[in-house]
Parts: sequence; structure tokens; C-alpha cells
Amino acid sequence: MLGVVLAVCLFAAMLVLLELGRRVRASRSAEQDSEDAQLGLGAIDAAVFGLLGLLVAFTFASAESRFNTRRQQIVQEANAIGTAYLRLDLLAAEPRDQLRELFKRYADARIEGYKRMPDLDAVQAALARSTRLQEQIWTQSVAACRPEPSSACLLLLPALNEMIDITNTRLFASRTHQPLVVFAMLAGVAMVSALLAGYGMAGVRRRGRWLHMLAYAAVMAVTFYAILYLEFPRVGLIRLDASDWVLVDVRQSMK
Repeated sequence: MLGVVLAVCLFAAMLVLLELGRRVRASRSAEQDSEDAQLGLGAIDAAVFGLLGLLVAFTFASAESRFNTRRQQIVQEANAIGTAYLRLDLLAAEPRDQLRELFKRYADARIEGYKRMPDLDAVQAALARSTRLQEQIWTQSVAACRPEPSSACLLLLPALNEMIDITNTRLFASRTHQPLVVFAMLAGVAMVSALLAGYGMAGVRRRGRWLHMLAYAAVMAVTFYAILYLEFPRVGLIRLDASDWVLVDVRQSMK
């Protein structure tokens, strides 16, 4: 919801600045607005719009890269859980059955932890539960391997370690974002560009002027929204939920 509010605010601010720039230009006398007086302003406009394009490209590419990385990490975690679960077959019947039950609860907790976004309290509770289950799984696996270390344990324990490690990787990735100052710069430069664009539209007829103003403000607002929610893909229209089916599929395969 916050992203929608920010995009709407940017849209409104750009419209105001486009109109303000137009009125400033229209209020100038012909002498003030002579060709000589405009010398060099085109270079400034080009620099501002070039910077805007650079910021849009940089922030969009960075957000899209992190989005794809997070999707890949979901698959990596699903593979790690599935591999470790299959290797439980190498253990004796009693510890194997106990660990299978813990694995089912663990998979449920991991799925719930991301499904409950953006309810941060519920997410924290689910992730804390999954951490406790990790500890139980590791402790019981080590206990099962301690009496008679075997090649089975040499296969199982590294798989468990990988399963645990990927959770830390995903947690770190979920907390890694573009610095807020970059988003502030993007919004600021977009508004400055609106002011300059409005200044250059003083001679355009009313109907054409408003069409271009609305289109420019809308394109920038939608682009800002898309970048924002690629950066935070659990709380907006652009979501990672479609990728969670991989974890769900692994959970359903546990018998």
C-alpha cells in the first residue's frame, strides 16, 4: 500500500511541477525569453534527463537482479530440503521416523514464514519456529550418527548443513535492498525533470499539453512503482509467491 501512495504522490508532484514550469516560462517577456537567453539551457536539460535515464536503468536493473536471485534461492532451498529428507532413508527406522516428522513441521514453518508477509510479527514467529526445528533436526541427526559413524552420516550431515546455510542466505538476501537515498534521488531528479519539461511546453496547445503532461507523469510513477516492488517482492503486486510452489511441492512429497 505504501508503494501505491508513493507512486501517486510522485505522479501528483510531477503534474504540479510540469504546470509550474510552464507558467514560469509563459510569464517571461519576449526579451527575457530571447534565443540568446536560452543559450546553454538545452545542455542543462540534456544533463538532467540523461541522469534520470541513468538512475532509472541502474535502479531497475539492480532490483530485477535481486528479484531473480531471490527466486533462485527458493529453488536452492527446496532442493536442499528435498535432498536431506531423502537421505534420511539411510538411517535406522526409529531416528528416521522421528526426523521425518520434524522435517514436515520444518517445511511447513518455512512455507508459512514467507506466506504470512507482510505481517512481520507472524513472519518472525514462523521463522523462529523453523530455527528451533533446525536445531532439533541437527541435534537428533548427530545423535543418530554418533554411536556408529558411517557413510550414511557422511551423506546426511553435509546435506543438513546445506539446508541450514541456505536459510541464512535467504534471510540476508531479503534484507539487502537499494539504499533509500537512491530512491530519493530518483524521485527528486524525476521532479526536477518535470519542472524543466514544463518550462519547455509553454507554447504547446492546451489539449496536447495536458496529454503529454499526464503521460510523462504516469510513465514515471508506474516505473517508480515497478522498481519499488521488484525491490520488495513480498508486499506489492510484483511477488515471489508464485515461486513458493517449489517448496510446497517438496512438502507434499514428504510421506
